[in-house]
Parts: sequence; structure tokens; C-alpha cells
Amino acid sequence: MTRPLYVVKLGSSTLDRAEVFAEVAELSRRGARVLLVSGGAAGIERHYEATGRAIRWLELANGDKIRYLPPDEVPHVVAAYEELTLPLVADGLTAHGLNVFTGVASRTGLVSGRANRPLKVSVDDRSRVVRDHRAGTVAAVDTARLSALLDTHDVVCVSPPVLDLDGGAAINVDADVLAAELANATGADHLRLVTGTAGLLTDPADPSATLRHAHPGEAGRYAGGRMKQKVRAAELALAGGVADVAITGPHALARPAGRTRFWRAPAPAPDLELLGRAVQVPSVSEDERELAEYLAEWAAEHGLTARIDEAGNLVAAKGAGPRRLLLLGHLDTVPHHWPVRWEGETLHGRGSVDAKAALAAFLEVAAEAEVPDGAQLLVVGAVEEEISSSRGAFHVRDHYPAEAVVVGEPSGSGALTLGYFGLFKLRITTTVLSGHSAGYDALSAPDALLGALERIRAAVLKEAPEALDALISLGSGSEREVQRATAVLNFRVPPGADLAAVRKAAADQAGDGVEVTELRATPGHSGGRTSTPARAFARAFAKAGIRPRYLVKKGTSDMNTLATGWHGVPMVAYGGGDAALDHTDREHVTAEEYRTARAVLAGAVAEWFAAAPARTEGAS
Repeated sequence: MTRPLYVVKLGSSTLDRAEVFAEVAELSRRGARVLLVSGGAAGIERHYEATGRAIRWLELANGDKIRYLPPDEVPHVVAAYEELTLPLVADGLTAHGLNVFTGVASRTGLVSGRANRPLKVSVDDRSRVVRDHRAGTVAAVDTARLSALLDTHDVVCVSPPVLDLDGGAAINVDADVLAAELANATGADHLRLVTGTAGLLTDPADPSATLRHAHPGEAGRYAGGRMKQKVRAAELALAGGVADVAITGPHALARPAGRTRFWRAPAPAPDLELLGRAVQVPSVSEDERELAEYLAEWAAEHGLTARIDEAGNLVAAKGAGPRRLLLLGHLDTVPHHWPVRWEGETLHGRGSVDAKAALAAFLEVAAEAEVPDGAQLLVVGAVEEEISSSRGAFHVRDHYPAEAVVVGEPSGSGALTLGYFGLFKLRITTTVLSGHSAGYDALSAPDALLGALERIRAAVLKEAPEALDALISLGSGSEREVQRATAVLNFRVPPGADLAAVRKAAADQAGDGVEVTELRATPGHSGGRTSTPARAFARAFAKAGIRPRYLVKKGTSDMNTLATGWHGVPMVAYGGGDAALDHTDREHVTAEEYRTARAVLAGAVAEWFAAAPARTEGAS
């Protein structure tokens, strides 16, 4: 999978804080690619002081002062970055064992720009025009070279100035804006603008007065001085499609309370805010941490105990008794990159159906639910549901036993999923000696593979006639003495099929030149309409005036993973949204669908707790 990309702009006032580099190192250890942009004001001041050179200033017509940068000053600014600022970044990160690339953008050619128009300035209360000031805007980013650097280094750090596309002296660009432009050009998942305060403060005199959330146009009135450029950069990134943007304090890359988060798409109504924001935070498999932290913060603010467990799962609970109802959703989505948007009361974006709508509803219902003494309502947002590891669900299976489970997957607000087919995935490799294809009885590796695939299909379908099979990858290659061909074959195995017999049938087809490797074997699982959660939903549907449909789906979910270790635990799956939109660029959910599903879920949870405990049910 493509590793998530963080673009992090470090203000020069933060570079002497070891905690900043520790947090950047933690991003890398979590598997992220990290592109840093370093500010340089402090380094430039130190360099000029050390060399006895005076910094020249210009006063703009509005009274603001900026550093004057004619062509003869550009080499001194570049020297300040190369001799002071960038070595500070490199030393801070290599101390954490990271492989770091640093470079001034104008030297490396990674970023190019064009100079601004002449400046109108004030000198002795008189207006004059300055034409040689080397400041401008980003015009082009060499994304191919940046991508190559990110693939070969743990952290890549670039700084202004940038190369002049018109051939003049290098152009200084604002470092915050440079970070936003880089985030837009690279399709970054996350942009962090790190400053010396705890995000944007509503009261500059109060260091704890962080503006926690902002939509475009809302933050500017709180910004003064250098913070104006950070707000401008944040909104530029949002407009360019970066989904997760925040101004953070120097120790707040991992502390939501110390950041101002910017949201591109305000919800059309307050009760849709959590849904919209959950969809706006990117959480592709193995990049779920930001969403988990946001939801944990929301849960704690709404009366739930919340934490992130050892697997990275969000865990939020109400009540502490032994009778536990588990609402198991998942945080991750399949890969995507497009801006989330509301069109009226319809939310468009990856995860709006699969399956953030269900998880948001779980949390909102838990926050409002009345949990009786001796019981607990546990909400888990699992990681890695969309990839074969299912790491989050396996952790749930092994650590959070429950009396009943509702899995958060789209069934549609008027339907309940009773079960899922299982997944049996194989990699088949055939190997033959290299030889001329015109030889007598010549058999190529692809020929041998096709034959092996047919035998395996026939053997598996004999044991499980209702299974669905699909070839999902195919390839071949030659070495000096042998030729190999490889395929990955998927089977969707119905509930009740003898998975042990299916596995043996496939393994029996291995032999000379044929290797069969089991990649995953998850059994199907299905429960009836008489289980305690199914009956609770039936009563909730009836009270809502809905005649439900009952489904057994051909796909798999975390229900299958739990079923590998939990026996006799009743499970259903429920969530708003049309499952036909899963993993498509048309994924969307309406407010009406979400509200209906949330109300039915709330009713089902209340019905389950109101019913007498079932003596025969429980995890084992």
C-alpha cells in the first residue's frame, strides 16, 4: 500500500525544541512519509548577526514591515539555511536514527516560482515602488523527484528560496505557503503547520485559548502577524484538496488539544457534524491514527471513557458491568484522494458509506444511551479492516469479550445483515525449467499455472459448491534456468462450509512445480433472526415503522474475524448507506438515511439492554 504522506512545516522558533523532532520521528515510525518545510527567520537573523550584515526592511503601504531581499541578498539567505537551519533539522532527526535529505529548493530545483509584481512601499512618509525585491509565489513542483526522495529517505526537508522559472535570482516564498503548495502538488494526506503557540489563539494573551475548529473564512479574525500566513496557507491547502489540515503547537503533532483544525466542508446541521468530520479525516488502512485521536477526543467530550489501544483501535465505553454489548466499526477506508463535500444534505466522500456513517452513529448513540447497572456499551473503531491483516478485529477478539455484537457495515437503514461469506485466498506459483517454446511437449509456466488453477477451483468447489471464485492477480517472469508464473485466487466461502476440508482440497493440488500458499482463511458466519441482537433490531424496526430485509452478504467483515475465536456469540451487522457504493467514486450518504439508521440503532441498543440476559450466550 502507498504510505500516507505528511507535509509538516516547522517554524524557525520551534527548531530548538527536541520534542518537535521526536514527534516527526514518531510519524515516520508509524509508517508515514514525511516532507518537511523549514522556516528560516531565526537562522537568517543569527547568520546576519554572525557575519556583521544588517537586515534591511521595507515598510508597506499598510504599515507592515517585510525583510528586503534584492538579488545581492539572496545568497546570504541561502547560506543561512544551508549553514544553520537545515543542519539543525538534519541533526535533530538523525539523532532519532532517521535517514534525512535536506536542501534549499532553489539549489535542488525541486520547486520553482515567479516573482511578485513591484512593491509599493513607504519611505519617510513618501510612496515609492521597489522593483528588485525577490519575493514571489510557487509555480511548479517536481513531484517525480520529490516522490523518489520520499521513497529513499525517512524524511525529506526543503526550504525557501525557490528557483526562478524566468531565470533570475532565486525567489523567496513564504514557508507556510510553500508547505501548502507542496501538500497540494503531492496530494498529501495531512498538513501540519507547527508554530510556537498551541494553534491559533482566540486571545493572544491566553496561551490556552486555542481555537479548536475552523472553516474557511472563520479563522482570519483571530490571526495577527505571522499567523495570518498560516491561516492563508491552511485555507489554500483546503481549497487544493488536502483533507486534514491543522495549525499546531510545538508539542502538538500528537495532541489534539493543542491544535486548530481546519474543516473544508461544514455540515448542514449540527447533528451531522460528527459524520462529516469523520469522513473528512483521511484514514486509509494503516493511517488511522488521526481519525482515532479525533474520535477519542469527541467521545471524551461527550461523556464516554475513550482511549486508543495497543493495536491502534479507538475504544470508547459507557458503563462498566460484565454484560457487554459491543458495537464494532472500523476506522479505515480503501485508498482515495478527492475532497469531501456536502451537496445539500448529501455527504460525498470516501468512507461516507463504508463505514464511517456506522461508526459515527455508534458513538452518537453511545453518548446518549442509558446503560443499566451491571452492563457496558463498548464502541470500537478497528484498524485495518480493509486489508487482509484485520489487525484491529483480531485484537478485539482476543481482548474484549462480549455477550452480543453489532458490526458497523452498510446494510441500508431498512435492512439487517445476519452473516457474511468467508474468505479463502491462495497464492499459486508454478515453476518450470526454461526452454524453447517450440520444443517437443514444451509447457510454459503460465500453461502450468492455468492447469493448476483449474484443478484447485474444481477441488474447492467440490467441497463448497456455493463458493464464489475470482482470479485477482496474474503474472509471470523468467530467470536464467527457470520460468515462474504466479496468481492470487480468491474464494468467497458460504457460512457453514467446512473450511478445513476446503483448505485440504486446495493444498492437495500442490506438487512438483506447483506451490500453493494460503494467504487467508476466514470462515463464513451467519446467525438467525432469533438471536438477541436480531430480536432487538426487529423491535426497533417495528417501532420505526420499517419492514426490514434480512441479508447474508457475499463479502466479509470483522464479524468473520471474531467468529474465528468466539463461539455462541450472536452477531449482526447494521449501518446506513448503500453498500453498492462501497469503494467507488460515487460513495455518498444522505442525511435522511444516516438519521434513520442512527434512530433504529438507538432503539435496538435500548431494546437489547431492556431484555433479560441470555444464559446461553457469551464469548468463548
